[in-house]
Amino acid sequence: MLFPKKVKHRKWQTGRKNPNKIKNASRGIRIVNGDFGLKATSGARINSNQIESARKVLTREVGKFGKYYIRLFPDRPVTQKAAEVGMGKGKGDPKGFCTEVHPGRIMFEVGNVSDARAREALRKAGTKLPVTFKIVSKNDIY
Repeated sequence: MLFPKKVKHRKWQTGRKNPNKIKNASRGIRIVNGDFGLKATSGARINSNQIESARKVLTREVGKFGKYYIRLFPDRPVTQKAAEVGMGKGKGDPKGFCTEVHPGRIMFEVGNVSDARAREALRKAGTKLPVTFKIVSKNDIY
């Protein structure tokens, strides 16, 4: 699983989660390394376990000669209070890391494989993530 080596702050503030005010991504919106990409069409927080399960699917699908690129890194700490603990008494302990994904963000890229195989690999990887997605190619107009 992915997680940062060191963080400046152990706990972050939660931030806003209003689905009507999710802005489109302005960074990471173009395919850089591969030929096909998995593009988010909705926003969500993706934790490191979900990224890892999508990575395993991509590894299996693209085979020995295919290349895949992960364009996400979970650097946002997530906290959770212990089970059966009452309200109040401070914030819970850190339990893992996640990353925020805005609509338009390229999450994964695939290269060095046929079109059909790349699309199938990205489709399977996308089902592991809590966002809606579409598969785009490098030749598409942005």
